[in-house]
Amino acid sequence: MAIRPIVTLADNNPVLRRPANRVRRIDKATRALMDDMIDTMRDAPGVGLAAPQIGVELRVIVVEVPTDPEDPESAMRLHALADPEILWSSPEIEEDQEACLSIPGLYGDVPRNVAIRIRGLDRSGRQVELEVADYEARVFQHEIDHLDGILYTQRVTSPDKLYRLQQDASGTYVRTPLGTDEVHVL
Repeated sequence: MAIRPIVTLADNNPVLRRPANRVRRIDKATRALMDDMIDTMRDAPGVGLAAPQIGVELRVIVVEVPTDPEDPESAMRLHALADPEILWSSPEIEEDQEACLSIPGLYGDVPRNVAIRIRGLDRSGRQVELEVADYEARVFQHEIDHLDGILYTQRVTSPDKLYRLQQDASGTYVRTPLGTDEVHVL
């Protein structure tokens, strides 16, 4: 297991903008990749990571979220999936804040389906289906987008939904809109 470098938008690496290749079969190398991704995600720290974010053009994601997002002490739920696909999405959409390890320092209000059903291969090569909702569904959609070469900045409904968080004199974080020159490069 190893911590791998995370590819950022500033690296101009096309891997972030290209669809990743199917895995089709889980083997020792795929499991080692999943382990490295978990280590890398936790070290960053993050709640999800897609293989293209570490320069690997394979459809593999890892997601680790609290079982109760309102309780910071709650147990964590870890998923590692190859070839994940969304089978069903709820018609209900919610807009909420997202960030990305590949776009450090930037945030966006992104519309996502509230609940989804996913199918993929677990680390043993078994096909599994998961139904997830709310924050967990948001993280899965974000990571699956990476596998299709889509960044969350492409999902916002307008450029003013992208911003940085800056601490003011009182210690409160406030939104700072991006300049037009910054939005253009995303």
